[in-house]
Amino acid sequence: MDETFHGQPCIRLRAGNGDTALVALHGAQVLSWVSGGRERLYLSPQAVFDGQAAIRGGIPLCFPQFNQRGPLPKHGFARNLAWRADGVQTEAGATRQALHLVDDARTRDWWPQAFAARVDVGLSAGGLRVDCTVRNSGAVAWGFTIALHSYLRVDDIAQARLQGLDGRARWDAVQDVRGTQHGSITFAGEYDSVFAAAPAPLQLHDGVHRLEIAQSPAMGQTVVWNPGAALCARLPDMPADGHAHMLCVEAAQIDTPVVLAPGATWSGGQCLRVL
Repeated sequence: MDETFHGQPCIRLRAGNGDTALVALHGAQVLSWVSGGRERLYLSPQAVFDGQAAIRGGIPLCFPQFNQRGPLPKHGFARNLAWRADGVQTEAGATRQALHLVDDARTRDWWPQAFAARVDVGLSAGGLRVDCTVRNSGAVAWGFTIALHSYLRVDDIAQARLQGLDGRARWDAVQDVRGTQHGSITFAGEYDSVFAAAPAPLQLHDGVHRLEIAQSPAMGQTVVWNPGAALCARLPDMPADGHAHMLCVEAAQIDTPVVLAPGATWSGGQCLRVL
């Protein structure tokens, strides 16, 4: 079902059990996922919806560059452009929406490569899956980094706990320290770390609520981020207490760029499931 949200064209997906997801054409970005009557994603009430800026919250796509690891605008340009949507497909109580972005004169001003990107959003009872596919449609090889910058809603970040990264290599970006994660992750203040992805799904404990977070093997890193109170207060598109109600757990391939030969394709994604 097509609709608008803060003036932006969106597609509403519905699963057979009543779960819903809202996907914006701007950035091919999931803005909402309601499962079991509870919103599972965090969308900032001060997010900008002008059709040009990145939308703070939901599941933004960082492509073809993560963060400021390269010459492009922060997190690349894909999250700032309008994507083209196919028709919604429904089967056995689940729905799927594909969105497409191809290079044009505007993207080539930033990045001179020929590409075709697709985001597939799949909604099922208690589950949300986002998959990304990138194809090199040009005549020369090129590389990219990519992440699904998922903002997960929590009732209280101080009480939240993320399990499943015990023993994984970790780079603490706040302190610029490399080491190994020991035990579950809890949050007090700014947190920004890149982990070697775990082979098994993670679990986010949020009071009585639990969420399983899995990513495909093609995504070799997991980024965990919360701005904390001080940084959050400096973000113009976040309320002062926004950090208390969100946690980013991101499926990423950022430490080593993906290099695609002409005609080659790469796919990776993240799956969220209510427990």
